[in-house]
Amino acid sequence: MDFHHLNHSTNSPASSASSTTTATAPNPNPISTSNSISADDPMHSWWESISKARFRIHSLSSLLDSSLSQSLSSLADSDRPALSLLSSLQSYDAVSSALSSPLSGSGSDPLCQWLYDTFLSSDPHLRLVVFSFLPLLSGLYLSRVHSPSSDSPSLPSLAGFEAVLLALYAAETKARNGKPVVVSIPDLSQPSLYHTPRLNKSNALTLSTAPHQSIGVLSPPLEPQVAVKSTKRACIVGVALDSYYKHISQMPTWSKIDFCRFLASWAGQDCSCLRQFGDDDTNEPDMNPGLFLEGANDEMDDVTEEMDQLTVRIEKTGSNGVHLESKGSRIPLPWELLQPALRILGHCLLAPLNSQDVKDAASVAVKRLYARASHDLVPQAILATQSLIQLDKRAREAANNSAAANSSSNANTPSKAKKPEVYLVSK
Repeated sequence: MDFHHLNHSTNSPASSASSTTTATAPNPNPISTSNSISADDPMHSWWESISKARFRIHSLSSLLDSSLSQSLSSLADSDRPALSLLSSLQSYDAVSSALSSPLSGSGSDPLCQWLYDTFLSSDPHLRLVVFSFLPLLSGLYLSRVHSPSSDSPSLPSLAGFEAVLLALYAAETKARNGKPVVVSIPDLSQPSLYHTPRLNKSNALTLSTAPHQSIGVLSPPLEPQVAVKSTKRACIVGVALDSYYKHISQMPTWSKIDFCRFLASWAGQDCSCLRQFGDDDTNEPDMNPGLFLEGANDEMDDVTEEMDQLTVRIEKTGSNGVHLESKGSRIPLPWELLQPALRILGHCLLAPLNSQDVKDAASVAVKRLYARASHDLVPQAILATQSLIQLDKRAREAANNSAAANSSSNANTPSKAKKPEVYLVSK
């Protein structure tokens, strides 16, 4: 690793060679705290947050194309500059183009430095901006690590990407406080999932917690990491994606689509599993989601055909002007990386407020993940992706039935007779 030990209070993602430059970077909070103003004054805290966000936006403007200066200045002058930056597709595209450069991600990359410093500002709205770029950053990082370009067959310096990922990992490690993420699994042998009746000494019927509940560990306790080792890479990126999932309801559409695009590429577009299922009459599961359900009728076949066409549609531009083509390359998908990815994918696929572009991109990604899991024989991933495919299938079927019912209802509803028009004629 070509960057020095990270310290959240002082250090930056730059390499050792660029540490001198980082030390002279401007203060992210240009406002001096006056002794006459109380630190807990709500108005002072609000103005400090606004000023900090404006400073971060202006510093970002200096790193991007000069044609965006006026647009970013208008975002900085808004009442909520951080949230305005979060919801700006133009700014996201500009940062995305810069991060996608073949030379990006090094320890001296100014955009990685900006993301790192912005996340360490501890402002919740500014952190959301950093989270919105996480799918792009993690996608580029993993794709380059596992598939170096032909121009540079050796592993390029990605210290800038790694520093941002380590900052997110460290924040999540601190939040968990050395405790694992667990879920309580009720005893299914009891008549209720949550409680079981029993008689007390007074023969009165009471309710008590089921005595045989077990605990499932979703994520073990996290260990602090000062560098991204190859054995810990999937864990660090997975923890960062888990942090992204906690804020996914506030993430913009294009950030979710980017994640689905990378996930589909990670699974592998050309996996042979996409073509080998359903070629015979064996009991192997078919990649056609309609065959997962018994008694499929014509309407379900129509939905299945629609889902099959998504593979073609993903190469085109969505209805909102967001490009849906796949990006990235096929990579290893251990469970510690795939588990948080499936949580994000489930939200993109089933959340009612998501746009159709997000749902379509997620549908293609989950289909490819199912093929990859079946090829790699990963039981957890097979069950999870197959369930998501079925849920997506049923949601699309219900939406089509509802649209057909509304159309039929509107067609059969008699229109109200208009009253004859009366014209006043002067004599």
